[in-house]
Order: sequence, then C-alpha cells, then structure tokens
Amino acid sequence: MTAPKLGSFSGTTAPALLNSTSNQLLLHFQSDISVVAAGFHLEYKTVGLTTCPEPMVPANGIKSGDRYMVNEVVAFTCEPGYTLQGHSHISCMPGTVRRWNYPPPLCIARCGEVMSEMSGVILSPGFPGNYPGNLDCTWQITLPTGYGAHIQFQNFSSEDNHDFLEVRAGPQHSSALIGQFTGSQIPPSLLSTTHLTIIHFYSDHSENRPGFKLNYQAYQLQNCQDPYPFPNGDIINSDYSAGQSVTFQCSPGYVLIGHPVLTCLHGTNRKWNHPFPRCEAPCGYNVTAENGTIYSPQYPNEYPNSQDCSWLITVPHGHGVYINFTLLQTEPVTDYIAVWDGPDTSSPQLGVFSGNTALESAYSTSPKVLISFHSDFSTGGFFILNFHATPHRAHSHIHSCCRMACFLNNTPSQFTVPFST
Repeated sequence: MTAPKLGSFSGTTAPALLNSTSNQLLLHFQSDISVVAAGFHLEYKTVGLTTCPEPMVPANGIKSGDRYMVNEVVAFTCEPGYTLQGHSHISCMPGTVRRWNYPPPLCIARCGEVMSEMSGVILSPGFPGNYPGNLDCTWQITLPTGYGAHIQFQNFSSEDNHDFLEVRAGPQHSSALIGQFTGSQIPPSLLSTTHLTIIHFYSDHSENRPGFKLNYQAYQLQNCQDPYPFPNGDIINSDYSAGQSVTFQCSPGYVLIGHPVLTCLHGTNRKWNHPFPRCEAPCGYNVTAENGTIYSPQYPNEYPNSQDCSWLITVPHGHGVYINFTLLQTEPVTDYIAVWDGPDTSSPQLGVFSGNTALESAYSTSPKVLISFHSDFSTGGFFILNFHATPHRAHSHIHSCCRMACFLNNTPSQFTVPFST
C-alpha cells in the first residue's frame, strides 16, 4: 500500500507545520544539475497519535484485527447461518479526529436464500430471538447432482398449529413433502434424497416464538438397482435415483406380471418399492384391439405340456378379424389351435391348425373371435399368430385369397376336430 503524501515543496517559502499520522515518515529530496541554493533545515519530534475507537462487534459476528491506528483495517464475519449486512472491512481514517470509514456491519438471519455450499446452517429470522409475524420464507438448498441433504434440527419452537416449517424434496412448494412441523418438539433428522431441497417457514400475525436452527450436510446418493435386462418389454425412464419412478411395459402379445410402476425409495439404503415385474406370454387372455400378436404360452420357450388356453379377440363393430400364423410348430394332431367365428365354442368353427406349417390364415365375419389351444402330455412347440381388424367389404377378397393359398400349398395342417368345453 502506498503511504499518503503529506506535501511536495520547492522555492523559498517555508512549508507550514506538518503532522504525520504514522510512526514512520519518508522524506525525499531531489535536485537537478543547474542552480544551487542553501537547501533546507527541518526539525521533527515524536507526538502521541490517537487511534480510532474500538469498533463494536455485531451480535452473532466475529471481528478480526486489533490494531486501530490510521489506515489499519478491521474485518468482520458472521457466525454460520447469519448474513453480513454492511461492509466486511473498515479502515481507520487519517485526520485530527480519528474515525472509521464505515460503521460496523450487522449479522442478520435472513428470511430465505439460495444455499449452494455442501453444508450450512439455516436460522429463522431474529434467531435466537423471536421471529416476526406474517413471515413467508423459503430457503433452497442447491447441491450438485447426485447428492442429497441430511438435515438435523438444533432448536425448534413455533406457535402450535399456526406457524409451520415444511421440508420438501424438490425445487417447488408443490414438491414431495418430507415433513411439516409446528409446536415445540424438535423434529427428527431428515434425509432429502434429491439435490434440490426446499425449506419453507411461514407464520401468522399473532404469537411469535424463537423459531428454529437447523444444520444440513450433503451426502452422496446411490441409485436403486438397474432393472435391465427386461426381456420382452421396455422400461420408460432411465433415472434410478431416489424418488424417481420407472414404468414397465410389455411387447405386444405379452402380459406384465407384477407392478407396472416402481419407485426408488428414499433413504440411505436404496431399493425399489416392489420386485421387478416380468413379461410373459400367458395361457390365454381377453384382448380388445384393432391388431395384435398372440404367442404360444411361455414363448420364446416351448409351450408346456397339458395346456388348455383360450384367447378372446374383440375388434371394432363392423369389422371381422383376419388371423395369420407366422410360426406354427406343434405336435401334429394332438397339439392344436382351434379358431371360432364368435365369442364361444358354439360359434361356427373357422379351423383347427396343427403341425409344422406357417402362413396359415383365417377370417371371421364376427368382431369377436375365440382362439383355443390344447397340448397333450408330451412334446412341446411354438406358435405365433397375428390378427387385425378388417372391414366386412374386404371379406370376400381376403377369403378368396386364403382359399387359393390353401389350394396352392395343399397344406394338410388345417382340419376340423370337435372341441369340448
């Protein structure tokens, strides 16, 4: 720091009396190569300097520096949870009357702020004194992604059932509520399992209390177990952190066994709220759709022995159902798929399919089709059939094509057998 300059003098006029405000004084004399003169003679003596008054330390604040001479600097900080209001550094000014260039600051507990440190303290306004009435304060704890906040209360006292503190896992006042507290009982420790946490405190106009003091500490979050692989289906959402949900859905022709939506639970030990579901090709079900696929039970594995399964297909009114097999590999005759042109076995039978042939097809005039599958006690196999709704006006064309295909292929796999109920 450059010392303040008391003056610069030249010529024949003697300077006025000078007073230094420091315990050190620098005198610098400079001459050029020309005219010489008598020069100067000066005398100095030590005098006592007055200091700036000792600055007041703000409540809940800390002062650094104990020298109050001219140009000395004193710094102020606040205890955790308080915010400095004013100047953090003040300097003792020179002059005949010593004074600081700014008044000492204050340390206040603010009504809400954004906090991005990995740990911190949050206080109700006025703490440790009473908070004011009609408060609506929000603190947002913002941590790096992958961290949550461990919250511990040191003090808590509010007007019971009138003044409330809420903790929410998320950035909004509508985010998931972790806890709501009122009265004089100190709340338990809380775990926010998201990197954004809201602390919301509101009071009414009446009785006020000392409020609260809480500490938070960041901790690293772990994800729930990865649900992949999920055979014969898809998983929606790839965020497996606490509070997040994933949705499971099966490919056409498969049915989901278990819960379709799983949520990663809060807490230090992460787990899903339900076991993982699975997608199975079931032994029969009812399906209402314009198109779809039906697989043999337990496909892509072979179907089990001794199965009797029924599927009821329903398409929109005014349509028939066109069915074609893309895979047909069963034990001939004893394992077969029967198709009826209606909702039950009293309806006209469209055909019975068996053996090791693909590209078989059938067409119904009814918007409902019953499909039954039977397997005996030996030899498994597979089948896949697709269906789609077809307007009645297309019936004759498709039916003719089906008959022609059957004639050209001369397939023996379609036959009629009685099917008992």
